[in-house]
Order: sequence, then C-alpha cells, then structure tokens
Amino acid sequence: EWETPLPCPIISYFSVLAVVLKTSEESPSTDEFNRVELSCLIESISTINPRIEWKKITNNKPSYVYFDRRISGDLENRAVIREPATLVITNATRSDTAKYRCEVTAADDNKSFDEIVIDLVVRVKPVVPKCSVPKSVPFGKLAELSCVEEEGFPKSQYQWFKNSEEIPEDPKSSPKFLNSSYTLNTGTGTLRFTSVIKEDAGEYYCRAKNDAGHAQCAPQKMEVYDIDIVGIVLGVLVVVIVLLCITVGICCAYKQGYFSGQKQTGNNYKVPAKGDGVDYVRTEDEGDFRHKSSFVI
Repeated sequence: EWETPLPCPIISYFSVLAVVLKTSEESPSTDEFNRVELSCLIESISTINPRIEWKKITNNKPSYVYFDRRISGDLENRAVIREPATLVITNATRSDTAKYRCEVTAADDNKSFDEIVIDLVVRVKPVVPKCSVPKSVPFGKLAELSCVEEEGFPKSQYQWFKNSEEIPEDPKSSPKFLNSSYTLNTGTGTLRFTSVIKEDAGEYYCRAKNDAGHAQCAPQKMEVYDIDIVGIVLGVLVVVIVLLCITVGICCAYKQGYFSGQKQTGNNYKVPAKGDGVDYVRTEDEGDFRHKSSFVI
C-alpha cells in the first residue's frame, strides 16, 4: 500500500538554502560608557563562511564599522564581533547613537543575502543646569525664572522646586500654590510668574532629568517687596518745593539788585598804586596828577 509522502522535508530543504537573520532587540539602549550588544543572529544558512558586514547609518549615509573581519571607523578599539554576527560595543559614547545595519551574504544559498536594522540609543546623563532667579521682584510685577541644560540625551525635562517642594505645572492642583499665578514649561525650563505675591518669595532651584539620570542647580533666593507709592509721591513733592524756593529766592535777589553791575564815578576813583619809585601828588582839580620836583630833577 502506497503512502502519500509528507511535504515537510521539501519545505525544510528549501529553508536551509536561504540565509535568514533575526535579532533579539531591535531598539537597544544603554547609558554612556556602558557595554551594549547589537544582536544579529543567523537563523538559517548553508554557506560555511558567509560574508558579514556592519554599517552605521548617519543622516541616511552608511559607513563601515565592520568589514573584511575587522572593526573600523567610529568603533575601532571599542567593539568586537561575537560569533556569528553580533556586534558588541564595550564602551558606548553619545556619538554611537544611530541606526546600524547587519548584512550577511551567503554565496551557496539560493537566497544569498539578508539584513536587519538596529536602532541604538546611548543615553547621556544631564549636567548641572544653568539657573537664573531674580533676587528681588516688586509686588504685582512679572518675574521669569529660567533653567537650561544642553548635554543630556534624550533631551532633558525640567522641574522647579520652591523651598525643597516641587512646583506643580498647574498651581490650582496644590493648596500651597493655589494663590500663585504662573506658567511652567517642563520642556524649556521656564517658570513665569505673571503677577508675584508675597507668598512667592523663597528659595528656588531647578532639576534637569532624563532616562539616564538627573542634575540640579544650587538654590537661589527670590524676595518680593512692596512699592512705596506714598514715599515716592512725597519725595517728588519735596523736590518740587525745593525747586520753587530756589526760583523765588533768585527772583527776589534780582529785584533787590544783588545781581546788577556797579558803575565807577569820580568820587570813588582810586589813586593808582605807587610803582618804580615815582611819587605822585594830587592837585585840587579832580583827577589831575603832577610829578614831585624830585622826580623832575
């Protein structure tokens, strides 16, 4: 009795003649300076010595990092190949964040080529952010606090704290900030008070955080003071009164003739000073001078 043969061996035979790749992690991530594996597993192949290549893709431009059985490019001296085709980066840096393509060429297989793309992210911990907090703000005026950190990857998100307590994005969500009027942008790190009140005074600091960690700046004190409207008005009045008194005094002095010029007459004519040993004698006629006889001699 004839039995119908099963098709499984035929299917299995054709699968062996095709190179097939897979990966255990399509989007691996790690912190900077740590070890990370880019998994490239050969699921099926019949070629004994296939050609294995790794390429790094930056801005849609591929460049070799493993070619002709050697590590090259950005990963030279920082990576190894773990058989058969997994790429292991022993000391990842922020510049390693990119897409990587594993390519396997098997000349003896019917399907002689396969590839997989792995998206690697290297996380970088934020550094201490630069914080700007105004030292003093008039009551009822606008105040803006800023926080900037540019080293972390992925991009940092920001938190603001007042007197060691986190400031919520919505002031109405917390009884302690219910009377405050502000907007908080966690993406840019800007805390903006539209109209400060006495309760807004305190010590403020900012924290930058991402998946790799966080860092924060030192606390800075902000004071809120009242504007003395009465004092300002009184000061202006005093200045105006002083200016009026000076003006009246100058006018009175002009009227009294203190600033008018005095004319010389014959009665107040002064005798010239003696000089060069010459003696002068005044006669009865006003202004007539003669030399003494001694001078003539």
